[in-house]
Amino acid sequence: MKSPAVVNFSREPHSVEIREFTKPEPGPDDVVLAVEAVGVCGSDLHQWTSSHSWPVNYPVVLGHEFGGRIAMLGSAVRGWKEGDRAVSETAAVIDTNSPMTRAGLYNLDPNRKGFGYGVDGAMTRFVRVPSRCLHRVPDTLAFEHACLTEPCCVAYNAVIHNARIQPGDRVIVLGPGPIGILCAAMARLAGAEVALVGLERDRARLEIGKAYGCEVIIGDASAWAKSRDGLGVDGVVDAAGASAALKTALELVRPAGWISKVGWGPQPLGFSLDPLVQKNITLQGSFSHNWPIWERVLAMLASGQLDVRPITGGIWPLEQWHEAFEKMHSGAIVKAVLKPA
Repeated sequence: MKSPAVVNFSREPHSVEIREFTKPEPGPDDVVLAVEAVGVCGSDLHQWTSSHSWPVNYPVVLGHEFGGRIAMLGSAVRGWKEGDRAVSETAAVIDTNSPMTRAGLYNLDPNRKGFGYGVDGAMTRFVRVPSRCLHRVPDTLAFEHACLTEPCCVAYNAVIHNARIQPGDRVIVLGPGPIGILCAAMARLAGAEVALVGLERDRARLEIGKAYGCEVIIGDASAWAKSRDGLGVDGVVDAAGASAALKTALELVRPAGWISKVGWGPQPLGFSLDPLVQKNITLQGSFSHNWPIWERVLAMLASGQLDVRPITGGIWPLEQWHEAFEKMHSGAIVKAVLKPA
């Protein structure tokens, strides 16, 4: 059985097209998921424009934010049945003997390969998924919302797990992309006063931040950062896609404050890190997520504590992927969802 798939077939810019993709067969420990909804990530756009900085196994089906119903079960899979509703983590390939995996930090296993770049992803009708990656989705949670569990987990890891927010803190989030807005939402849920910062071209996305109770700032955030006591904010989340944002973060954070860096920026820094030392700042990188984070975020989505509707800019049929990509790339919307069915 063949179905259409959004395939990234070359390193050349815009080497993405619809191709026919054969329905996969499950291995003993796998399931085949019938995809109901798949979110478009900034990394999908980076591979589309060839502005990414990670290795890709071409050709590959894009898509790593997805949910669906189990269509087929491998012979060794237990605890699941056909028709069950599920979302999947992104660590499609890991070394089970890696010290990081054994510590539960398989997201940091150097041999990790993810959907959409290392193995075929979910921008198609059927995707093969290791059963260890699955999480149950309650009937009350729509797939177009459940499929965005993954970026919510990225934000949870960056803001709740890897930062040290306390109620009453003042936090700045640099970069109003999907991850930045979700980081701001997480910081608000943790009890912080939050400002979401971007550029003039980000005005439409910044407005979404207001739905999560954030201040929005275009350009220089220094005045807001220093408005309490002149020293700066307690923490900065760098969710921008440019290395230069780290320099801004160092300027805005107070002495003994923290920076959680979740945004990728392949450019050389080109500035001194002495302020990091002088101000005694904690700089924390944050990458991906693991099992307990997924369970917590799903509970937040199912209960309504976390609402992804403000960031969802539209739902497109899979065949209209290009329009969805363009809408996100231009900044007209924050997040696009594709429906393969």
